[in-house]
Amino acid sequence: MSNLPEKDLILIVDDTNTNLEVVSQALTHSGFEVATAIDGEIALQQVQERLPDLILLDVMMPKIDGIETCRKLKENLRTRDIPIIFMTAISDTDTKVKCFALGAVDYIIKPFQKEEILARINIHLQLRHLTKTLEQRVAERTAALSQALEDLQKSQIKLVQKEKMFALGQLVAGIAHEINNPVGCIYGNLGHTSAYFQDMMKLINLYQQHYPHPVTEIQEEISAIDLDYVSTDLPNLIASMKESVERIRNISTSLRTFSREDSDRKVACNIHDGIDSTIMILKHRLKICQGRPDIEVIRDYDNLPEVKCFSGQMNQVFMNLLANAIDALEESNIGRSYGEIEAHPNQITIQTRLTEDSNHVLIRIKDNGVGMPTDVQEKIFEHLFTTKPVGQGTGLGLSIARQIIVDKHEGTLEVNSTPGKGSEFIITIPIYDHL
Repeated sequence: MSNLPEKDLILIVDDTNTNLEVVSQALTHSGFEVATAIDGEIALQQVQERLPDLILLDVMMPKIDGIETCRKLKENLRTRDIPIIFMTAISDTDTKVKCFALGAVDYIIKPFQKEEILARINIHLQLRHLTKTLEQRVAERTAALSQALEDLQKSQIKLVQKEKMFALGQLVAGIAHEINNPVGCIYGNLGHTSAYFQDMMKLINLYQQHYPHPVTEIQEEISAIDLDYVSTDLPNLIASMKESVERIRNISTSLRTFSREDSDRKVACNIHDGIDSTIMILKHRLKICQGRPDIEVIRDYDNLPEVKCFSGQMNQVFMNLLANAIDALEESNIGRSYGEIEAHPNQITIQTRLTEDSNHVLIRIKDNGVGMPTDVQEKIFEHLFTTKPVGQGTGLGLSIARQIIVDKHEGTLEVNSTPGKGSEFIITIPIYDHL
């Protein structure tokens, strides 16, 4: 019998022969035993015959794609613990989140880098071997692995949060900047337009005083354009346009407030500005629509000092909590008529208070939507937990919100809810950095 250690078996699943050859050759030269499959069906058959130590799985394949193959592997008790690393040219955040949600341990973007593949495989094989012998380890090793898992989950949350907020911030800031210039031009010119019109009307009035009986052609033109109506209505039109432009300017300001980048340290901010800018961005979801009247937002603001915080991240918390409140209200409207909703209107109440010690700010965001049972409340802040249908929620929003409040701001985030009566999220954050 040979005393050589058994080689780790890597199963590569990819419908492109070139990829199979390149990766197989690299792994074989590095001392691994390699098996290949060109689609998900063949892969599922092979793992029943011999369990691999790790699977490299392509996302886009014929017959059964990588996502469905991974789901089937994780549903099977014999194969659920095999580490799966996805390989794909798709690099969008939603695909990454979906892969991690299914239980994948990692994600490699094509084109491949040999050193990266080997490094990731070695790391996850080491974790796999540690897991196999977990029951034989002492208690402190178990604690260390648990901490490593928690750190990995937090890193994944931070990665998704950073990518989404960076993209959103750039997009929103760019839109706000592009809107600002033409809106400023229109706003400034409306003042001149109004002044010019007043000057022309003065001149017309002088003509009418000194030449009260104009020629027939002028009389006919005055009647055709209805000069009296124009002189009365045009100032109203200009005022209406000015009001609309001011609203666009407010929206632009809200966009800039919401999307401002965080520095590497906390800065003093007005919490109410952050909440108001978030409400402005969600305005389209609050307005009247088919089947229901406006969602009423009640602001009950205290006189607060500025709070030292990461403003961009706090705005993300407000966005997650307010968007969830709107979702809960829309769910509560199912089966109710417009009149029933109008009689018991949808409401979101936002209350801010200074705590008794004057060192913390209390922010309550309450809705009168569907509410949550106790078992859901206990899991609501867990990583990847969601009550929404597949494709409508990632299970990251409240987990990210709690991480921002608790880890970044040394505060608390709690929930109180009663089924059928709504939910209330309570944020407490210190006003100043702890010494």
